[in-house]
Amino acid sequence: MNAMLERIRPPMRAAGRGFALSLVGLVGSITLFVLAVLSIAFILLGIGLVTTTPVLEAVRKHANQRRLWAVTWSDVRIPVPYRPFPPDVRTGFTGQVERTTLMLKDPATWRDLQWLLVDMTAGYVLSVLAAALMIYPLESLVLAAGLWRVFRDDAYWYGFVPVDSQASALAAVALGIVLFAVGLKVSEPLLRLHFVLARSLLAPTHEQELARRIDRLTETRHEAVDTAASELRRIERDLHDGAQARLVAMGMNLGTIEALVEKDPAQAKKLLAMARASSAEALTELRDLVRGIHPPVLAERGLGDAVKALALRLPTESEVHVELAGRAGAPVESAAYFAVSEILTNAVKHSGADRLWVDLHHADGMLRVSVTDNGRGGAAIGSGSGLSGVERRLGTFDGVLAVSSPAGGPTMVTMEIPCELS
Repeated sequence: MNAMLERIRPPMRAAGRGFALSLVGLVGSITLFVLAVLSIAFILLGIGLVTTTPVLEAVRKHANQRRLWAVTWSDVRIPVPYRPFPPDVRTGFTGQVERTTLMLKDPATWRDLQWLLVDMTAGYVLSVLAAALMIYPLESLVLAAGLWRVFRDDAYWYGFVPVDSQASALAAVALGIVLFAVGLKVSEPLLRLHFVLARSLLAPTHEQELARRIDRLTETRHEAVDTAASELRRIERDLHDGAQARLVAMGMNLGTIEALVEKDPAQAKKLLAMARASSAEALTELRDLVRGIHPPVLAERGLGDAVKALALRLPTESEVHVELAGRAGAPVESAAYFAVSEILTNAVKHSGADRLWVDLHHADGMLRVSVTDNGRGGAAIGSGSGLSGVERRLGTFDGVLAVSSPAGGPTMVTMEIPCELS
């Protein structure tokens, strides 16, 4: 019995969702389409600017709700293709005119209107079928109970079966069972087909994808150049202020020693000891500098062991879990390592956490790294935030960064970088 219920539950859930989609598609899509067409038409008469922007925003909200249902109900992902508004859009009536113009120039707006047409026709049919094949058979049970006489005195048609007697009512039940069996098989695929149809119009076109890809590559190229330049300046500054200054001081001490070695051997010995200490400090600083450029443990033992070594140096208790079947490319490992280092440093400095967790694994062509702390929360990606630098570093490799940090914690920072392991 439980097994049967488990088998029936997903199609019944799909039927309920199909019924909801049919209502939303019939009422919402028709209403928004009519309002959008009228608002755009009224622009020609000079009276549509006030209403067009809110109507188009409502259309986008309606489409985004369908995107959300698509991914949560049928795991169909529909990317958002809308062009972002420039940051300097004005307010007031002038700003509204500017926003309306930008939305009307966006090809995604016109594809939304096409989708509304499809949603109220073919999309409506698919959603109704997903619901009817599971719900309509219930009517045959009502007819089998002899209640068909309540509907009318003559024959009551159930599908293609005229119900005018108890025998014909049983035939209607047989048809209902067949429809129910078909519904068990096709309700979920029909619901998914509804969302696939929506994706064909709501998703970005190939040209839009290429344009977005070019913009993204241009942005990440500039960020990579800026990051490399700032890193080079940091290395030059560290060399100038650290190792170089110590080596200059050591050279001066050696010159003084050369002059004193015969006149004052005791003083020469003291300066030799100072020179030896300076050389050791310069060597330590050079090693730290090299470790900051590319840690030896990362080159020798890979990302997992490098992150473990990084966690061991933290003052906070930490736990690292690694599931990597091989090694990623050196640039990817370096980016992931320094991203984890930055996030751990921020957590130790600002979160107030007393425990940290790091998880590294690779699946579906993605290197996934999550860093969690039990601190106070409130972390966010923004200007001036260390997480913004991490996001830019990952963006060079088409990586993404997501932050979940409600007030009171915990904070989870998740990174994904597309790569293959050797």
